[in-house]
Amino acid sequence: MAETTLLLVDDEESFRKLIARELGHSGFAIETAGSLEEARRRLAESSFHLVLLDVRLPDGSGLDLLGEIRESFPGTEVVMLTAFGTVQEAIRAMKQGAYDFLTKPCKLGELEAVLEKAVQRQSLERGNQALQRDVDRLQPSDNFVGASHQVRELLGLVTRVAETDSTVLIRGESGVGKELVARAVHRHSRRNRQPFVVVDCASLHENLLQSELFGHEKGAYTGAIRLKHGLFEVADRGTIFLDEIAEITPQLQVKLLRVLESGTFRRVGGTADIKVDVRMIAATNRSLESMMKEGAFREDLYYRLNVFSLVIPPLRERRDDIPLLVEHFIRHSSIVPKRRVQPSPEAMDVLARYLWPGNVRELENVIERALILCDDDVIEAEHLPMGVRMRPPFEPDDEGGRMPTLDEVERRYIRRVLEQCKGHRQKAAEVLGISERNLYRKLKELEQEQPI
Repeated sequence: MAETTLLLVDDEESFRKLIARELGHSGFAIETAGSLEEARRRLAESSFHLVLLDVRLPDGSGLDLLGEIRESFPGTEVVMLTAFGTVQEAIRAMKQGAYDFLTKPCKLGELEAVLEKAVQRQSLERGNQALQRDVDRLQPSDNFVGASHQVRELLGLVTRVAETDSTVLIRGESGVGKELVARAVHRHSRRNRQPFVVVDCASLHENLLQSELFGHEKGAYTGAIRLKHGLFEVADRGTIFLDEIAEITPQLQVKLLRVLESGTFRRVGGTADIKVDVRMIAATNRSLESMMKEGAFREDLYYRLNVFSLVIPPLRERRDDIPLLVEHFIRHSSIVPKRRVQPSPEAMDVLARYLWPGNVRELENVIERALILCDDDVIEAEHLPMGVRMRPPFEPDDEGGRMPTLDEVERRYIRRVLEQCKGHRQKAAEVLGISERNLYRKLKELEQEQPI
């Protein structure tokens, strides 16, 4: 506890002398102040591990100084003191980031115990930050693998937008790595020590999704037996990633727009506005512009989301990255942790020729399957799925050499996967790397164009 610096801010001189003397015997290095003005001067001149702060001071409220300390000296823990303790003051102090709240007169042993725990939390936080820095240093760059010019251009844009608080809309087909890019934006931002919260908008019914995003009050509906904090509250000061944003209903679109415009929302069944500071990143594999024309997506929400757009190219447009991705998936596989496995030239040729409608996620699944099947240290072409080895349906459609459109490729690929899964939609959705709800929507859309 030696050399733990503490600033005691209290307007009673006798109390300051008593506490300074007693805590000095316990190894604290103490400075004192009798007013807010004097405390601000001390804070500007020296750094402190702890601040013991009275709520009511001659020139204002200690709660105001608490807010200043949390903003300017985030590493300093604050314990509030008052002879006029109320529940409201305690709640406000804890919300503003106070470590604890004690009412005078308090027992010296109780005070020392609180201060000791505050110091322990500081030490743990510093250790966690050091560990996280080591992890960041040892990890590959955001796990987004690629050296093609498309990837280099994309990562350059990620770095630029990460420095801002702008809302980001990530576009790309299923399986291209939209969540990885969202994590990269968060990781390179000033919010990187705060939460990164992922929400799959396609996996939850409207009412459940609303409760997940905004929380609910106790008794808001049958089964709401206690207050639930929403994910926007969890993500406060951090980033929330809304995957498959096109799947949210018009009613939820309105509520989401309000959060983007005002930074406030209400819990389900609540009446009070809750203010949050959250950076929003959304992702979609659908055309929001087409949905706007159809009236399925709000135009004002679209423009709020599309402040900065990142487009992730499909794997077929960056084939130079396939060998790097294959090596990455083999190296990080838990199936062969002690074996050095490589694809044969024939297998690599097959992988390079395939169009990968399921993108990087499909490639990862194919490599995992091949690692299970190969007995030695070489992945042969025979270890790859038949659908990857065969040329159709990706050969030209006619003698004139016309290549199939992306919709045609997707239709045929979904049909192939459904056949392999014997019509089991849940299994097919898992293979395709999309939600069952998203698969159902795709089937309906494709049936309208041409039965599959």
